[in-house]
Amino acid sequence: MQHNLQAYRILIKKEAKNLGFLFCGIAKAGFLEEEAPRLENWLKQGMQGEMHYMENYFDKRLDPRLLVDGAKSVISLGLNYYTDQVQTDPSAPKISKYAYGDDYHHVIKHKLKRLLDIINEKIGAVNGRAFVDSAPVLDKAWAKRAGLGWVGKNTNLINTKNGSFFFLAELIVDLELEYDIPSTADHCGTCTRCIDACPTEAIVAPYVVDGSKCISYLTIELKENIPTEFQGKMDNWMFGCDICQDVCPWNRFSVINHEQAFQPKNGLLEMSKRDWEEITEDVFQKVFKDSPVKRTKFSGLKRNIQFLGG
Repeated sequence: MQHNLQAYRILIKKEAKNLGFLFCGIAKAGFLEEEAPRLENWLKQGMQGEMHYMENYFDKRLDPRLLVDGAKSVISLGLNYYTDQVQTDPSAPKISKYAYGDDYHHVIKHKLKRLLDIINEKIGAVNGRAFVDSAPVLDKAWAKRAGLGWVGKNTNLINTKNGSFFFLAELIVDLELEYDIPSTADHCGTCTRCIDACPTEAIVAPYVVDGSKCISYLTIELKENIPTEFQGKMDNWMFGCDICQDVCPWNRFSVINHEQAFQPKNGLLEMSKRDWEEITEDVFQKVFKDSPVKRTKFSGLKRNIQFLGG
């Protein structure tokens, strides 16, 4: 039996690699004891801002067995999106690397579905669900439990071999497997580069991000006007922000992704400051077809660009 569990684990990791995942780790499904008080505290302090969905399904966020009947394992996966390509106009409003190409939700969902099909074909009938930050699953906590890395001072999951420019996703299955050793080491040491570099001071303490001050939140999640207190502090970011990752020493180990779907949209990186300021709804729809930037809508992107110009 134990031999089977080990063989299944090897098979799943091999297939995940074939599907293009950077890494794959497996943890035993159970209650996230350590995270419960932390999440409760964070919500109590209102650090979720307008992200009210973070307050929903509190119990389910902390226990995957409430999401999938009979859940035994959480398969945690990382998909690399790092690129060294940059926008050609240094004065153009900036867009986060992860949004250069197609919407990662669709790309990863497709891969997870395929992985689940393979598990069913090669192991037998397995009940499971795929999650790509679209459901109440604490990605980073599970990735840490599955041995993929540690949660850094900027609250991103960091891996010693690959830095942090990757998406996290999970397959929660009712299949027992051999489990990976959880990450317990913290390799941030005395470094505070991410804290020092954040222009809105969103990293309010090591390992604590006030979501309502984060540039990614302000440019994507926030639906109302950006508070004037952030005027001149956005470092020209119009969609997302990479600062705390760009300054992280571990990201010198990032490798360029080979995911076709993540290649920059045609003409996106060549858009000048003026192109962005004069962008029309038509151009927006064309450039951002199937893009995560759709999330902020044309009106949201326009608002962000105007705020930067204000």
